[in-house]
Amino acid sequence: MTHPDYRLNLRPLGTPRGVPAVVGPHGFGASPGDKKSKNKSMRGKKKSIFETYMSKEAVSEGLKRGALIQGVLRINPKKFHEAFIPSPDGDRDIFIDGVVARNRALNGDLVVVKLLPEEQWKVIKPEISDKETEATYESDLPEELCGHHLPQQFLKGYNDSPDVIIEAQFGDSDLEDGHGDTQNMLIDGVKKLSVRTQNKGKEDASAPVTKDESTSMSKDTKALSEKSLQKSAKVVYILEKKHSRAATGILKLLADKNSELFRKYALFSPSDHRVPRIYVPLKDCPQDFVTRPKDYANTLFICRIVDWKEDSNFALGKDCIFTIDPSTARDLDDALSCRPLADGSFEVGVHIADVSYFVPEGSHLDKVAADRATSVYLVQKVVPMLPRLLCEELCSLNPMTDKLTFSVIWTLTPKGKILKEWFGRTIIRSCTKLSYEHAQSMIESPTEKIPEKELPPISPEHSSEEVHQAVLNLHRIAKQLRQQRFVDGALRLDQLKLAFTLDSETGLPQGCHIYEYRDSNKLVEEFMLLANMAVAHKLHRAFPEQALLRRHPPPQMKMLNDLVEFCDQMGLSMDASSAGALNKSLTKIFGDDKYSLARKEVLTNMYSRPMQMALYFCSGVLQDQAQFRHYALNVPLYTHFTSPIRRFADVLVHRLLAAALGYREQPEVEPHALQKQADHCNDRRMASKRVQELSASLFFAVLVRESGPLESEAMVMGVLNQAFDVLVLRYGVQKRIYCNALALRSYHFQKVGKKPELTLLWEPEDPEQEPARQVITVFSLVEVVLQAEAAVLKYSAILKQPGPEGSLAPEIEDEDKEQEQEQEEQEEEESHGALED
Repeated sequence: MTHPDYRLNLRPLGTPRGVPAVVGPHGFGASPGDKKSKNKSMRGKKKSIFETYMSKEAVSEGLKRGALIQGVLRINPKKFHEAFIPSPDGDRDIFIDGVVARNRALNGDLVVVKLLPEEQWKVIKPEISDKETEATYESDLPEELCGHHLPQQFLKGYNDSPDVIIEAQFGDSDLEDGHGDTQNMLIDGVKKLSVRTQNKGKEDASAPVTKDESTSMSKDTKALSEKSLQKSAKVVYILEKKHSRAATGILKLLADKNSELFRKYALFSPSDHRVPRIYVPLKDCPQDFVTRPKDYANTLFICRIVDWKEDSNFALGKDCIFTIDPSTARDLDDALSCRPLADGSFEVGVHIADVSYFVPEGSHLDKVAADRATSVYLVQKVVPMLPRLLCEELCSLNPMTDKLTFSVIWTLTPKGKILKEWFGRTIIRSCTKLSYEHAQSMIESPTEKIPEKELPPISPEHSSEEVHQAVLNLHRIAKQLRQQRFVDGALRLDQLKLAFTLDSETGLPQGCHIYEYRDSNKLVEEFMLLANMAVAHKLHRAFPEQALLRRHPPPQMKMLNDLVEFCDQMGLSMDASSAGALNKSLTKIFGDDKYSLARKEVLTNMYSRPMQMALYFCSGVLQDQAQFRHYALNVPLYTHFTSPIRRFADVLVHRLLAAALGYREQPEVEPHALQKQADHCNDRRMASKRVQELSASLFFAVLVRESGPLESEAMVMGVLNQAFDVLVLRYGVQKRIYCNALALRSYHFQKVGKKPELTLLWEPEDPEQEPARQVITVFSLVEVVLQAEAAVLKYSAILKQPGPEGSLAPEIEDEDKEQEQEQEEQEEEESHGALED
């Protein structure tokens, strides 16, 4: 069997391809006594193979009354038809016999059972312990025989050793081609057993059992001591599906080449026999599987059951996996899937490109990627961390093609509470490539069908309605996750981002706009954050000294406290005692006019300055785990897992996760060596961020130069001795306006407490007019003119001269140079820290 790192074909929960069929130990999950019901279903109306689950209300009431029992299901790995749950009275485990009685529950599930009548309880040797019984029970019988029966070794030692005859007729070939039937002679209870007795050798061994003999047997059974009986039950409800519904195994062709099923399905045989065999559509198998099945004889596959209805022999399941990215994106790191479950919860998957598979550790490619450490996103192009063949083709999760991924899959309540979590290497096939605009239109039109022409191509296995519903479900869950994050004390400081439209021929900017961060962006962000946090905890549990994590130190407190004091003097009450308190303060609406959002943007920018940069680090280097925390997210552990195409730190995390899951050997790297890699990633990330900012500034300067001076309203966001900073509302850019570049007669700086003011005295255009006086302070609104200097492609902001209104200001003496120098030095030291992407 090949190593799963290299030949792993996973169809995870949520894969968009195919409808796998579940084949139980008796063929299609049916018990040997199901022949009649099976034939009836073929004649017309479909009859349930499994018993319908009880309602939640009935289960709750039954548990209260003691009529029902709950427990964790344990399936015998050697005899998968046998299952048990602990008895609440501490006595012998309760026995659950066969797939039908197990009612689609799998090993580890938390189930609710109903006891069967006493005559159907299991008879065992009194002296054998439960564990011995489970291990030796019926060891000489074929594992397919799973009806209720008496162990021969016990009966031979009781009442002149009667023999028990159990008959069932079917073979592997019948199972595999889907036409396996069992004779309806395997009986369900002690009183139905076909028994022949040897009475001192006088009776005919082939004689049928008489009524008297059956009655005598029943009386004998009742006469057994209570310890000789083991309570038997059937599953009536699954409280929690603990089992992942996934299993490793092999694929093979069906035995009957002439059957209709042979042309549609392959048979998946799990290595763990506690999981039923599964029919997998051939379209989900490797393309050459039918013609070259022997090539895959030693290939380990993984398959996952996604649904199993009571009236069907098949486990129905498909999900819909898709990417949501900017419309121009070509390196698709992540995909999402969402499938509603029968109990009202959802199975949500985050699937990340498995870049580490293509970048062998220690290779030349690995060294180059480690040195670059990050992709650099400029306005007009991307400088990739990896070769484009990897970024845009092999690793990129392009739609309608199989891709290697690492997946985190949760079972979530509609409110986003995690019920179950699974990690693993997977293969996915994205059904479509959605842009943020596509996803946004789906969110904004929840009940309207999006015209096909407005959507990208969708694979034929899925419909646009299915994708639409998955997006809506993800959106609803994401809103709950986001709300809870901020309730739990997270902080977000959104900075305005300028986006450009470029000429396709010249590459020069044709226009620009403020990038709008909408619900579709928030949807993706929430699940990426959830995956990053989940992986961080997984790594730290597995490798407490070698986990590559990401921390965000608290802000510089002096700057933060000064800002709070300043805002208080401006009449704005701010609480910066914690990340959550600051976020709550910043989300207030300051004012009821059209500039309230602009004031919020100014405040957000002001409070981003004391923030420090988030940093990668090795857990074994920092001794104080309090320093592991991520201030902005307000979580104890965080890492980067979701963007391995563009960040080398994520590749390192993937390798650690692979080791934590047993896909590769445990890492031997020393904590300080890993810290050195983390430091390099930090350095390259900060340099990349700076280059991206300069690229945007350059292209904006080109746009201003080509378009001529641009006028816009601006809001003052900081005041210095001889200059002040403004946020240009139309373009979202920040510029410093210098007093010596304005047509001023004089200007004067002063502080009122912590509140700085700059008074400008404008030179009048008409000598007969009096100079106009203008006071500049934070949150003042001004009109600015943006213009470029073509020689160096820089742009500047010039304050537009106010109208004739305004009063004359007295002559002002020169500013205090020492104070000016001090403020400029402070300005240089301010850290414009960034939070998470």
